[in-house]
Amino acid sequence: MYALIGILFIAGYLCIALEHPLRINKAATALVTGVLIWVLIMVGHHDLFPADAGHTSEGLVAELLHHLGDIASILFFLMGAMTIVELVDAHEGFRVITDRITGTNKVQLMWVLSIITFFLSAALDNMTTAIVMCALLRKLIKDRNDLWTFAGMVIIAANAGGAWSPIGDVTTIMLWIGGQVTSLNIILKLIGPSLVCLVLPLIWFTFTFKGTIQRPASAADDNPGHRAVSPGKQRLIFILGLFALLGVPLFKTWTHLPPYMGILLGLGILWIVTELMHMNTIETDKGHLLVTSVLRRIDVPSVLFFLGILTAVSGLEVAGHLTDTARFLDSQLGSMYAVNTVIGALSAVVDNVPLVAAAMGMYPMEQFHQDHPFWELLAYCAGTGGSILIIGSAAGVATMGILGIDFLWYVRRMAFPAALGYVGGIVMFWLLWHSQH
Repeated sequence: MYALIGILFIAGYLCIALEHPLRINKAATALVTGVLIWVLIMVGHHDLFPADAGHTSEGLVAELLHHLGDIASILFFLMGAMTIVELVDAHEGFRVITDRITGTNKVQLMWVLSIITFFLSAALDNMTTAIVMCALLRKLIKDRNDLWTFAGMVIIAANAGGAWSPIGDVTTIMLWIGGQVTSLNIILKLIGPSLVCLVLPLIWFTFTFKGTIQRPASAADDNPGHRAVSPGKQRLIFILGLFALLGVPLFKTWTHLPPYMGILLGLGILWIVTELMHMNTIETDKGHLLVTSVLRRIDVPSVLFFLGILTAVSGLEVAGHLTDTARFLDSQLGSMYAVNTVIGALSAVVDNVPLVAAAMGMYPMEQFHQDHPFWELLAYCAGTGGSILIIGSAAGVATMGILGIDFLWYVRRMAFPAALGYVGGIVMFWLLWHSQH
């Protein structure tokens, strides 16, 4: 039964990785994999735990519900954050930033856009930032090769920016909510390595990417038939959305409540403000600006994918696979730098969410205490290693879908600068750690 559970997880993972050739959404595969693993655990618990009388059917259901509580806190946080960002986008709030970007020099524009992406990703999240920046790039750049190159750098910048912020990446959110890292410490310890991860690819393109960009003749209206939102309302919703997202760490510190409570409070306030704002507007003009409409645009398949894969990983943890894997990595690699570097490299091939979930299950807090450098380096490696391949991160997958970037083109053009930044950040982390000890 132990081996069968492992085989089922690997088979499910392969189906997730081959989502596009199979034409089966990864959320469906993840849900089936997660449920079937727990079915095998329940059916075969006598074989899995022959000497442990505590693992009864009732005890295993209690363990499942315990894991579900941890998973739900992540999912509710993500849903709240995604709704706030979609609401800001519906009110064209991001134009507060995009309308101020000018210039046609490729290198200068790449530095400007990458730095904006880096800090915006830390405030929002890497996938949302990548989506916003892709919308901007389509309005700025005409040539396809230039567009894809800028988009590749946006992926690297978004993942680097998300790694040092407690709310910038799903994996960092998981570590923060799980108590492995604290918000201020992760910012202080990882902003240096993350900047190196961003700057090294930028330096590479400074010497290999010359000329000026061609702008499109005219920008298409994204919302024909919708009345434009006034500049005052754009700024108000942008500022409120930013405060709702950035205020979550402060809310957690002050109230000691889980972060999803803070994000739901922010969403509720924005919901009330937008309802009052559009109270006297004609129904046909305001419909797309209401939260009830924005909720329909939330990426629910991604939320269900996280639910399925985290359920599957919790099953592996209960069955003992993760403990055995931890022992193998420790015996074969030993160094926390080697272990995390391998996890980060693997995240370029497979999704980093289950990898971090597995690491959280493999290494208990008794072994690596809160804010241990292992967790900090894990947050960095899992967050930035996915940039090496376009399918290795949520930001990459979203960008690939929006701009139609070719997988092999990304490998040829972006894999080396992304790997250069990834390794450079690890070296920077090592130097900083050893300079302090």
